[in-house]
Amino acid sequence: MACTTGNPTPCSASPEPTGNPPGARALLSDSAFTGVMHTVLDNNPGWDTDKASRVVVEALKFVHAASLFPTARISPTTEVDEGWHALILHTHLYATLCSRLGRTVHHYPERPEAARRDPDVITRTMALIEQAGYTPDAELWTGRVGQLVGVVRHTPPGGCGPINPGNCASLPPTPGE
Repeated sequence: MACTTGNPTPCSASPEPTGNPPGARALLSDSAFTGVMHTVLDNNPGWDTDKASRVVVEALKFVHAASLFPTARISPTTEVDEGWHALILHTHLYATLCSRLGRTVHHYPERPEAARRDPDVITRTMALIEQAGYTPDAELWTGRVGQLVGVVRHTPPGGCGPINPGNCASLPPTPGE
């Protein structure tokens, strides 16, 4: 039975799928991972535990890559973004994770705009996830047929980068970055 809010049986996180290095899943304790996974499930009716777990693992890979490559123009897919949002909603957990990774990966929501479209953003994001030591879950990044899937844009004010503000003139530097 899939994990749902109404399910009386406690659900636990599925183990990381075969082929993924243990590092991404190990960034969170079992209880923290399960809590984030349940947030993904609550926000996505119809998703099962396996998909929600995979989405959280990919979000962890994405956040880790974004922390390592703060000036790179990367972005999550729509599905991976669900995992990132769930991480962020667990504010203490997310702050602790970012602290351990050495950099806060800020979220800058924006409306879709054709002028900002970057056809290479997912390919670049996947390459940086690989440079961070992980194997991207191809289905969540390219879809079942191998086509790149929808992307979410997160450019900070001033347009200086999709995730981290770096040295943006329009933003004050964040302490510790």
